[in-house]
Amino acid sequence: MRIVRALSLAFAAVSSAWLVPAPAQAKAPPMLDCAGRDAPFSINSPFIDVLLNAEARRLAELATGQDFSKGDPVFVGTKPPSFASILTIKEAAAFAGVDLKILPDLDRKLRALPVSHADKIARCARYDNDRPRFALQKGKKPRLLLFEKINGFRDAPSVNAAHAAIIAMAERKGWTLAITDKGGAFNSATLGHFDAVIWNNISGDVLTLGQRRAFQDYLNGGGAFVGVHGSAGDPIYFWDWYPDTLIGARFAGHPMNPQFQEARITVNQSSVLAEGLPSEWRMTDEWYSFKSSPRATGAQVVLSLDESTYRRQGRFGEPLDMGADHPLAWTRCIGKGRMFYSAIGHLPETYSQPQHVRLLENAISWAATNSSQCRKP
Repeated sequence: MRIVRALSLAFAAVSSAWLVPAPAQAKAPPMLDCAGRDAPFSINSPFIDVLLNAEARRLAELATGQDFSKGDPVFVGTKPPSFASILTIKEAAAFAGVDLKILPDLDRKLRALPVSHADKIARCARYDNDRPRFALQKGKKPRLLLFEKINGFRDAPSVNAAHAAIIAMAERKGWTLAITDKGGAFNSATLGHFDAVIWNNISGDVLTLGQRRAFQDYLNGGGAFVGVHGSAGDPIYFWDWYPDTLIGARFAGHPMNPQFQEARITVNQSSVLAEGLPSEWRMTDEWYSFKSSPRATGAQVVLSLDESTYRRQGRFGEPLDMGADHPLAWTRCIGKGRMFYSAIGHLPETYSQPQHVRLLENAISWAATNSSQCRKP
């Protein structure tokens, strides 16, 4: 018995040694490279940043008469994706029907709050610097990066349908396709492997300051961008270069009465992207209007929308008229690089609609393989 007991004690001692956890590795310092890190609290802050600070949140609730804890997490959630990432207090108040006269006093009180180190960490937590590694087949071109990081509004059905459609296109066309939801992919070394990046319904500010610079350098140096639907559909932006220079137009709204309607689309047959497309077609989707025409920024329009074929009232009954010139899809040079954007794509079925699929195939092929088009002689 003594021997058994001794063996048991010895075994217990060895087992305990095996169970001692390895020394904890030092935690990486918090990532603090986001654009809004040092900005004062205000009515122009991202609403999510106000929600993340207890006192700023209390002031906003008191001024607006709202209890944010009872709100829909889609709109007042503090973890992405959250609609609060693409609103300011100003827009949030308008959505909630709050008297906007309260805003100046609220703004004064918010600006008086200090921005602590904890606030900076919380603001930057929705970004990442995770650098994915891709096993890309040598010599197989073009190489495409499908980007799917979303901090704002994530409409899962449209995101998933676009995801599946682009994978299917890549298989049909023989493209090399890599997929990531990490903003850390936007660095010069990683982007240098790809001929084009495709933004799948990206909503919200998703790139750090360093990632923004890498993306701009990539495009100016000859890279390409393809944006799908929600990638230009946020009510507010916190990076002016993105809507004003890259997209070339700011989202104004879409109809809500009803939201989805059939409309007539016309095709610019002189566009290099018109191959295989009819001169016009009709389809049902959520139709975006923009505050100005991208033509003003040098864009070449591929598709236009016939406003006489659908109702154009916004969420609050406001008209969303652009007139006879209502661009729906367009291209532009960005430095030596190329961009394409299409506003089609809220309804999942649009990603199996033959004309829309052909448009996207044409656009991705053009963006990824026409590297000489935007280079000056």
